Amino acid sequence: MPKLEDAIKKLRQYNSDRHPPNGQNAEQAEETEFQKLQDAQREEEERRCPSLKYIPRFYHRKAAPSEEANPHDENSRPPLRPRVLREARGLLLNRKTNEELLDEDDLHLIMKLLKEHSRERFADGGYCDVDVIDYTGFASIRDELLKRGERFRQFFLPSTFLKFPRDPYGRIAIGPFFMYMVKKVNLRQTRVQLSYYDALGCGYLREKDMENFIFELIPTLPQLSSLQEEFYPFYVFTAVRKFFFFLDPKRTGRLHIRDLLTSSILPELYELRQEQPLGANEAENNWFSMTSALKVYGAYLELDVDQNGMLSKKELSRFGSGMLTDVFIDRVFEEYQTYLDSETGEREMDYKTFLDFVLAMENKNSKQAIQYFWKLIDIQQQGWLDGFTINYFFRAILSLLQRKKVDVASVDDVKDEIFDMVQAKETNKITLHDLVNCRQGGTVLSLLIDAAAFWRYDNRESLMLEPDDEDLASESA
Repeated sequence: MPKLEDAIKKLRQYNSDRHPPNGQNAEQAEETEFQKLQDAQREEEERRCPSLKYIPRFYHRKAAPSEEANPHDENSRPPLRPRVLREARGLLLNRKTNEELLDEDDLHLIMKLLKEHSRERFADGGYCDVDVIDYTGFASIRDELLKRGERFRQFFLPSTFLKFPRDPYGRIAIGPFFMYMVKKVNLRQTRVQLSYYDALGCGYLREKDMENFIFELIPTLPQLSSLQEEFYPFYVFTAVRKFFFFLDPKRTGRLHIRDLLTSSILPELYELRQEQPLGANEAENNWFSMTSALKVYGAYLELDVDQNGMLSKKELSRFGSGMLTDVFIDRVFEEYQTYLDSETGEREMDYKTFLDFVLAMENKNSKQAIQYFWKLIDIQQQGWLDGFTINYFFRAILSLLQRKKVDVASVDDVKDEIFDMVQAKETNKITLHDLVNCRQGGTVLSLLIDAAAFWRYDNRESLMLEPDDEDLASESA
């Protein structure tokens, strides 16, 4: 067998009279060779299974366990096919980033050109401080930018110009156009960024993928610069749960990238990119802010009286005003994921399940929260709530308030009021659809699970000073 040096020398001699291919020829040659490999593979498969000539293959078997990488063996590697797919996807995303996406310098250049080709607008004979541009200037900018690359063409199409309101002279304001372009660039950058974490290349992110995305995003967010590294895992859990709670209500464990891009949750997360500190109200209302994350985690630690890292029924019952009914708490532990404590034999809730619970309690009027609670209150799993179900939950409210020596309305009166609020399509039957569409679903749910919320509702028209939840909860039985 010849030595490597000899083989390289012979190869160089063989190619001495050949010119190195340019980028376009190299890419064309690569495509040709790849097509030959594909054709050869297809012919081999058709030889083994002639029906493939007429019926395409719809199923590809999953890799057998013996073919998967062994996590305990450092030298073990996954099969070639998924490795090739990941590498190809990475190269595609890199090419899209370099060839199709605009960077900050490109945006500055576009703004400069827009200013140079702008015209002053005059309204009713007076000067109006709005810069506008006509189509001639628009096309001139496009021609100049195309000398720098094809990536600019997508933003300077005639159809793009026609999307914006025009003045009597056919000109558009450059401000809205530039903001539109920045928004499109950010959207595409975000899509590419998310696609890097799509480990399977199927257009969706699993929980593990989202956790990796959030974890690597934390150091890039100025609003989280003071977040201690020890808290990173808990922050990641807190952030990821909101995405899955609102975008994956059926609990499939998948978030489609298109849903992420069109949701209002991702912009809420990206508010943390701004350098200026968020105001107190903004930080409190932003689930992803450090203030909010520490508040939720602090509430979890405060409820965890025995400090075992999990919440029992008794500990969870202290949530909020501490006036949640035992019936409701029992249903939470029956329907959602809990873990058995080997010492006490009781079921306990972990932090992730607690996060779902908090999101549902804080967003009762949202469709996702109503779906969360529906699983708890539809005790007979019949698809609707009737008088029996309302009685079942409200009697627990009544019992709790009576122990606090608070006068409340009768069960029948409350039942009638709930049916009046919902205005169900079918008499004496409230479906999930009815509860979502009545726009008072959160109020109805509060009346059935939270004694303090019911007391506030029942006394909403009272002229007396209303005690807060803590005062009500502290009254002795």
